[in-house]
Amino acid sequence: MRKLIRNLWNDDRGNTLILAGMALPLLVGSAGLATDTIHWTLWKRELQRAADSAAIAGVYERLASDATTGVSGVVDHDLELNHHTGEIGGVALALEDTYPKVTFPADSGQMVDQVKVELAVKKVLPFSSLFMTEAPLIHAEATAASVPGSDLFCVVSLEKDPKYSGIIISGNAGIDMDCSFMSNSPSPNSAYAKGSAEVYADSVAAVGGIQESTSWHVDSYDPYSPAVADPFANVTPSPGDMKCAGKWKAKGNTTVWEEDVLDSPDDFANGVDSNGNKANCWSSMSVGPGETLNIPNNYGPVYINGGNAFIQGDLNCTGCTIVLTNKSTSATATIGDFKVNADAKINISAPTGESDYYKGIAIYQDRRAPEGASYVNKINGNSESVITGALYFPKQELQYNGTGNTVASCTLFVSRRINFTGNSGTLNKFKGSGCTGAGLPEVEGGRLVRLVG
Repeated sequence: MRKLIRNLWNDDRGNTLILAGMALPLLVGSAGLATDTIHWTLWKRELQRAADSAAIAGVYERLASDATTGVSGVVDHDLELNHHTGEIGGVALALEDTYPKVTFPADSGQMVDQVKVELAVKKVLPFSSLFMTEAPLIHAEATAASVPGSDLFCVVSLEKDPKYSGIIISGNAGIDMDCSFMSNSPSPNSAYAKGSAEVYADSVAAVGGIQESTSWHVDSYDPYSPAVADPFANVTPSPGDMKCAGKWKAKGNTTVWEEDVLDSPDDFANGVDSNGNKANCWSSMSVGPGETLNIPNNYGPVYINGGNAFIQGDLNCTGCTIVLTNKSTSATATIGDFKVNADAKINISAPTGESDYYKGIAIYQDRRAPEGASYVNKINGNSESVITGALYFPKQELQYNGTGNTVASCTLFVSRRINFTGNSGTLNKFKGSGCTGAGLPEVEGGRLVRLVG
């Protein structure tokens, strides 16, 4: 018997099985902990996403109402709307009874209107529950705030219809601007560049979405930004300021007048209205191929009464504003459009005086202009054309087509929709020192809502 026991003691067969059996609890424990970690990470991530979304929604409500009273309701609605408190992957994520917790941290520097949201759930972990008497608490919190926008916009689309993109850059257009683009359109593709277009700018922002593209060369994409206000919303032509006349038909004959086309420098030198006042209003403007229209310096507003402006030759206007409007006060009065031929050369600079009603505006189109995709104003620029001031078409599209190294010096594009196209570059020196006296307003980005903690 003693020999048998000694032999069994010294026999090393089956050691692997024994060691494997001893290690089995460790292997099972490791697998269980790994499974618990995956579950924990998933729940924590979903909970954090819910807190982030709710905090951002809370700040938007606080900004809209200028109060905190409705924030909790908006947070609850956001959680319900996005199914954060429903089931994710078949697993219920019902919040603990005392959650969500919504608080309002004090303003800190430029971070104002802060909203902090805390969420918590208790979830049973499949493996750890074998050793725990109570499910662990999974906690997430997020703080959002309103922060100042840093962009200086020189291209602004006022489009509000989600059916339309506000900014379109197509063809082989080459745009180089030391400023930013902004589209108020809530479209999922609010501003886009396509084809072989190349756009260099500080940033592109939009109320809606922005699809990244190799055509954009920007420091940042800023989708879902607050809308930018119309910088010229308070500028409205007054019929009383319009001294309408026509072409001088016969020198010395003050009785023969006719509403006609403004197409000669003599119209400015001799034109007066029926009361003998200097004329500043004509039925339309037309500069034919090979012709030149020189408007005297600092002439002030040049009103186009219900007609169009069609430039095929050269137009020079320093310190003036071309105003497309109508002396009639009817809401449906006819408003003309503005078109520049590719061979034309236009040199326009807006008035800059503090007392100038149209300060900073080179071309103005009345807000009564008809709306619709078919109404398009076209400026075909070339290397000899320079526009200093704002191009303002609040109700219609502006198509800017470069056919050379077009220089838009200190130009602010404000239009319902803006379409850049063409086969060349447009250089807009908007922030340069030479723009100090251009009379343009600084259209800065509105306050943004961002996560801050």
